[in-house]
Amino acid sequence: MPLIQVRVIKDVFSKDQKRQIIKKLTDAMVSIEGENMRGVTWVKISEVTSGEWGIGGKPLTTEAVKELAAGRRAA
Repeated sequence: MPLIQVRVIKDVFSKDQKRQIIKKLTDAMVSIEGENMRGVTWVKISEVTSGEWGIGGKPLTTEAVKELAAGRRAA
């Protein structure tokens, strides 16, 4: 039974976007393993508090991720 774990920064993705993540990751696994595995494919989304995830020695915040997603350079 596949378990896909996804960690995201809190308040970056909406509930609808999280549903899309779950559906599309499940679809990706099913495309590899076969349709019979759909019912036993688990996707778990965990949220990390803003500022408690670091990249390059700097904390990454919700605001910084939203800036990156909008095509702007994060501060």
